Amino acid sequence: MNLDLAAPFLTIEQHPLQTAIVAIFAVVYLGMFLGGLPKLKLDRSGVALLGAIAVVGIGAMTTDEAARAIHLPTILLLFAFMVVSAQMRLGGFYTEVTRRVVALPLGERGLLGVLILVAGALSAVFSNDIVCLAMTPIVAHLCLERGYPPVRWLVGLACAANIGSAATLIGNPQNMLIGSVLQLSFGDYLLHALPPVALGLLALWLWLVFAPDLAQITQSTAKIEKFAVDEEKLPIFDRFQTIKGLIVATALLVIFLFTDWPREVAALVGAGLLLLSRRFHSSHVMGFVDWELLVLFIGLFVVNHAFQSTGLAALAVGWLTGHGIHLGDTGPLFVIGVSLSNLVSNVPAVMLLLPHLKTPEAGVTLALVSTLAGNLLLVGSIANLIVVDLARRAGIRIDWRQHFAIGLPVSLITLAIVWLCL
Repeated sequence: MNLDLAAPFLTIEQHPLQTAIVAIFAVVYLGMFLGGLPKLKLDRSGVALLGAIAVVGIGAMTTDEAARAIHLPTILLLFAFMVVSAQMRLGGFYTEVTRRVVALPLGERGLLGVLILVAGALSAVFSNDIVCLAMTPIVAHLCLERGYPPVRWLVGLACAANIGSAATLIGNPQNMLIGSVLQLSFGDYLLHALPPVALGLLALWLWLVFAPDLAQITQSTAKIEKFAVDEEKLPIFDRFQTIKGLIVATALLVIFLFTDWPREVAALVGAGLLLLSRRFHSSHVMGFVDWELLVLFIGLFVVNHAFQSTGLAALAVGWLTGHGIHLGDTGPLFVIGVSLSNLVSNVPAVMLLLPHLKTPEAGVTLALVSTLAGNLLLVGSIANLIVVDLARRAGIRIDWRQHFAIGLPVSLITLAIVWLCL
């Protein structure tokens, strides 16, 4: 992907083309804000794909230029870890871990603390979305069975997954992008991110334990029994397949920490080893790959590159710099990162800001801020939406107000921790 900010402005003769590019860019990011486009059956991925098609269709970019605009290492790394996560999910790893956690002989506060720690740790290595997808049904059933406040526990699970995913450069898609483009050291990032993430998980637990009750939802026995039957559809634990996946994941972490082997290449080799299976058909594993997210990345790479070619982004950054606002500085990046992440979601926000960052420190700041900002609003993170959707199937309703009552203080506290640590 070409991240050169010195791209020339379009000439006067190209002004209509420049206007068309800006219009496409505006519509695409309106779609990122709304989650789609009014009156059309489109989600964010569909909007990004159509934007890329439009850019190529009007002649703003050739197909070869569009291909070069895509940052292939990020796409490959993201794909490879989707395969690793699929292996762990099919092997029943996440489900088994959650079952063992809820079976611990602990009181409500202690059990909630262990759950937050486990969700955060798993999300640092595997996808936070997959962790929420696997853990939510069992946590919901636990709340219904023991009478725990379900909103508190389930929103806490989503927040823990989001916070934990900020700990590494493979914990979520935006961190993969930042680490790959800025060539951040995996170990150095971990050293910077681990303290605020650990403090953030502790702060989340303290808030959930000592904050007043937010909602008490009474569930009927019929709903509990129905949900228990649904739970039987969860993957059955397979020790061999789980160990196989854990060996590959551990080996990749060691490679990332102690070698200079390109992360995307190492991850692809690991994914290839997992696809060599006598039990899981490759088509079944591929079915768990989030192709829509990959399409979202590809579409935004093309649209953003076309917009950069107009020179307007460089002009805007120059104007900010002239007024003493430097995107690479912690303060401005902090504020803009939080704002954009809640306007257009964290992945598009990172893709907008990343071309204007040059230092590892700025990359660390953006990775932490964009991830933690996802806890603020219900639509700020896919993990939040996954938890709410699965909770609704169990008869537990979580609306945006209930999420906001927890997400707002948790976001402010964790972002304050990051600010102090940085």
